Amino acid sequence: ATGWLSSVLNELTPWMSIILITIEGEINMGMHNPPHPGEVIREFCIEPLGLTVTEAADGLGVSRKTLSALLNGRFGISPEMAIRLSKAFGGSAESWITQQAQYDLWQALQRTDVTQVKAFA
Repeated sequence: ATGWLSSVLNELTPWMSIILITIEGEINMGMHNPPHPGEVIREFCIEPLGLTVTEAADGLGVSRKTLSALLNGRFGISPEMAIRLSKAFGGSAESWITQQAQYDLWQALQRTDVTQVKAFA
């Protein structure tokens, strides 16, 4: 692992290491439509543990409505939620925030028109 990934791999659970290695590979090759972090949480955290959304929300100390909105892509991972996810499922808060930032950047790249932007460098 190289770059930002090497600093967080030691504290990750095995499944999360695989996700981040995949994400790093996609970044290096030009990321293509990364999943919303809520999808990752549902597929790799909640479902493997057999948790309901209500049980996961209770464990995270948030409302079911809040967690459901995150899982369904209506909310992103806030710094506070990143801390909660880190404590509940492993990984660093930084790695959770990075997933959200990568998703947000890809979305912005798809809708931002830079044809009128002047390059100064």
